[in-house]
Amino acid sequence: MKRPFIIFYATIIYALAQLFWWGYRLVILQPTRIGMVLGEGSMFVLVFALGAWSLHKSVNKERRLHEQKKNFLLSVTHELKSPLASIKLYLQTINKRSTLERQQILSFIDKCLLDVERLDDLVENMLLASKIENQSYTFPKENFSLSALVDSVVNRLQINKCDFNQQLINAEIEPKIEITGDKFALSSVVTNLVENAIKYSKPCEEVGVKLFRKDNNIYLQVADRGIGIADSEKGRIFERFYRVGSEDTRNTKGTGLGLYIVKMVLDKHDATIHVRDNRPAGSVFEVVF
Repeated sequence: MKRPFIIFYATIIYALAQLFWWGYRLVILQPTRIGMVLGEGSMFVLVFALGAWSLHKSVNKERRLHEQKKNFLLSVTHELKSPLASIKLYLQTINKRSTLERQQILSFIDKCLLDVERLDDLVENMLLASKIENQSYTFPKENFSLSALVDSVVNRLQINKCDFNQQLINAEIEPKIEITGDKFALSSVVTNLVENAIKYSKPCEEVGVKLFRKDNNIYLQVADRGIGIADSEKGRIFERFYRVGSEDTRNTKGTGLGLYIVKMVLDKHDATIHVRDNRPAGSVFEVVF
């Protein structure tokens, strides 16, 4: 991307040099027209500078989007290969070792199923993001229990023992909270928020999930004690493909679609989402219906 920038700035410098040169020549030939030359020249420089700045912003945005898409493809490849490799290893172990006890086999199968769910979540995210982007998803509405939905997602992602790369989810879910909305899309919202909290937390750090009703509003809060989000990035985390940190140095897995889906789905449900700092560390995502 350096070559287009070099050509772009060289063209700007050449155009401005020509402008000043011909302006100088005109003033030399017709000194009485200096006021007109300065006025017209100033207006041209102003319009030219605004156009150049706008074009520079567009090129920069396109360059960032290109880098994000490239990293998105790399992330998706990694996200797909990791659980597939895990499933393959467990199945090969079951197939080759006839001495395995039934309990071990069942444990391996449970781990395979968890990896399958992880793959399923990834594919569903990509499909939903694509449909939202193409405006082909209709968001069918129905009345259902949001309490049961949040409880189901938490139970699926809950880890009951603290081991390497495992978190504990502390859930406080007010019962019998009903809502009218797209159950599938809102399930994706809850899943993405909880998975993000787990992903960006340290091993064995508690993740908090709260669902409650207050002042005729329904609140869903997901809190972590992870790395936190800088104030300069809080306004951009809901952009498609955007991920916190540098595109070159980031080491946390992910596709950059999760929070984009969250924002788009909540907009369709007239709901809002805000992020604030947790204390002493981490972030709190608060959804208000």
